[in-house]
Amino acid sequence: MRIGVFDSGVGGLTVLGALMRQLPAADYIYLGDTARLPYGSKSQATIARYAVSSARFLVEEGAEFLVIACNTASALALDAIKDAVRVPVLGVIETGANAAQASSETGDVLVIATDATVQSHAYKAACGERGLRAFEKACPLLVPLVEEGWIEHPVTLEVLRIYLLELLEQARQAQLTPDTLVLGCTHYPLLRTQIERTVPALRVIDSAEVTALQVAAALNEETEIRGAGLRRFYATDSANKFRHLGTRFLGETIDGVGLVDLGG
Repeated sequence: MRIGVFDSGVGGLTVLGALMRQLPAADYIYLGDTARLPYGSKSQATIARYAVSSARFLVEEGAEFLVIACNTASALALDAIKDAVRVPVLGVIETGANAAQASSETGDVLVIATDATVQSHAYKAACGERGLRAFEKACPLLVPLVEEGWIEHPVTLEVLRIYLLELLEQARQAQLTPDTLVLGCTHYPLLRTQIERTVPALRVIDSAEVTALQVAAALNEETEIRGAGLRRFYATDSANKFRHLGTRFLGETIDGVGLVDLGG
């Protein structure tokens, strides 16, 4: 079984790491579309074009199951990807909403994500389809802080505190009683411990972990996973930067990164 994982950058490596823990025998192909990020500033048509070309590349490389680890692509291009390839495709927003439904007792959930994901209201829609009320908040400063490696830095802790206290107050004003917080960005799992310390009353849904669990459940129903545990990494720009930054997200050394050109 070869599983392809796609993100606009390195954040999806948190999903890959979780998949490797759940399905260590599978082979993995990871693509970071680093030449064309950030996706969030692009139109939906452009995001769909980028995402489809990335998905097709992974299938051409032998992927038999695709995980769209990019929240923006999951929100705005999932249907286009499913129409373009003939392998199963799973996005992180639907897995996060499934996990929120299983977690929440009050039916009210909170979501923190990037501006683009929040503006798409994809989590709100997915949660609504499952009978949940979702309140979304953009936290744009968190991605650069994580990529800087400032996981325990006082600046990061203060930014987190401000964002989360604002979110709780906004939820109170909306007359919600949330008991679950969804991390709607693949960078945020690196801050999970700090988030849980800041809002201990909320159950935190790690999108990387729940995606891996749902992929494992889907695949184990259909086939016995056999493979050599091989991993291939590709980026569309600056393989050295991807290798350096990606090692932090994956939690282990990335030795080789192939450079590919998917066009503009």
